[in-house]
Amino acid sequence: MTPRRRILPVFVPNLGCPHRCVFCDQRSISGRPEPARPEDVVRAVEEGRLAGPAGESFTLAFYGGSFTAIPRGEQEALLRAAQPYLASGVLKDVRLSTRPDCLDREELAFLKSFGVTTVELGVQSMDREVLRLSGRGHTPEDAVKAAGLVKEAGLCLILQMMTGLPGDTPEKSLATARELIRLSPDGVRVYPTVVIRDTPLFTLWKAGLYKAHTLEEAVPLCAALCEEFDRAGIPVIRLGLNPTPRLSAGLAAAGAYHPALGELVLARRYLERERALLSPEDRGRDVVFAVRPGRVSAAVGQRRENAKTLTEEFGLRRVRFVERDLPDLTVTRIIA
Repeated sequence: MTPRRRILPVFVPNLGCPHRCVFCDQRSISGRPEPARPEDVVRAVEEGRLAGPAGESFTLAFYGGSFTAIPRGEQEALLRAAQPYLASGVLKDVRLSTRPDCLDREELAFLKSFGVTTVELGVQSMDREVLRLSGRGHTPEDAVKAAGLVKEAGLCLILQMMTGLPGDTPEKSLATARELIRLSPDGVRVYPTVVIRDTPLFTLWKAGLYKAHTLEEAVPLCAALCEEFDRAGIPVIRLGLNPTPRLSAGLAAAGAYHPALGELVLARRYLERERALLSPEDRGRDVVFAVRPGRVSAAVGQRRENAKTLTEEFGLRRVRFVERDLPDLTVTRIIA
């Protein structure tokens, strides 16, 4: 039986970032006011060992900053703290996040020598104007080059993108997704923009110079992005910010923040499949849809929103959902 593996996150908020993106305040989002130290690495692993069952292996993940922009000595101190656990097998590997313009072959060789197997690149957009307005400080070409270097080094490549940034449109986000697909990542994360208090974006929003990316806009757009990545065989490993009490309590002042964004997007994808099986001739009818076991709640939608939408759009008398042995995201119609 294969041992389970769990991710142990260590946050390095804003550490190493050469630019202040308009949307970013990693210290508030992560809940850590100070960057991580080597002792934090040790603490994370030891706590993981105590909390997990015997034989469980872990992945150490450095999140929140631009790891490769940190001075080399500080990078080495953090990575060296993990080495005894890699040697003993407690840690299986190490992953980290960084910017596309803070990576080269020499840096990648250094990371590999310390057990790093996965590099996540915060691309955010492949639109030059969106990058400029967001204060990213890098270009689409930087992203293409960095992704190629990560693949060349034999490391796992994860790409991050955002929707609803300043100057963004759904069409630009879809174009970004297609550009990311061409880079052949092993996975992607999609983050709809959230207006965090006391960021430059918050100031722009309060002044009426930025229109917040709403949940109503983000859900169908993310559903469409997921379809693009699915067709390319690229898994979406995260949708939206990880929910925290501080974000839910008001740190997220506006934008597409929801603790269950992934579930909303999944429900929207089911809704589109259900719509495709109906026509105006179904007015007044009872309709029964079949989905795989465990997916009825997604197919019905939160608070039965999908069922209500279909009933109203097509004038149905009743909509029911049953479980059948079907692939995920497959919907079939049963003649009642």
